[in-house]
Amino acid sequence: MTDTKTRQIPAAVTLTKAAEERITELMKGAPDDAIGVKLSTPRRGCSGLAYSVDYVTQEVAMDEKIETPGGTFYIDGASVLYLVGSIMDWVVDDFTAGFTFENPNAKGACGCGESFMV
Repeated sequence: MTDTKTRQIPAAVTLTKAAEERITELMKGAPDDAIGVKLSTPRRGCSGLAYSVDYVTQEVAMDEKIETPGGTFYIDGASVLYLVGSIMDWVVDDFTAGFTFENPNAKGACGCGESFMV
């Protein structure tokens, strides 16, 4: 008889407490059909890829699913390889508020910070 053990696989992206709290706030004000919030990396900007966070209304089998205290966070299946090992944070300062990303896979970014390349 073979003894198999299930190993917990770490999520591709680590969410800070502030990012989880922001997801909670977003889900409180989400459209009725929203089931979570999804991170993707569409082709955009002068460096090639950008971070995009949007409401999602249905699960896609290839997406990574992360349960947070305030709601479900999805990572687009096609974007996971660009994001493995990243840390997602929510930062508020005197002039802006937004999600920030520490991405070890990014080899460069455009001057305005809108997009990145891998």
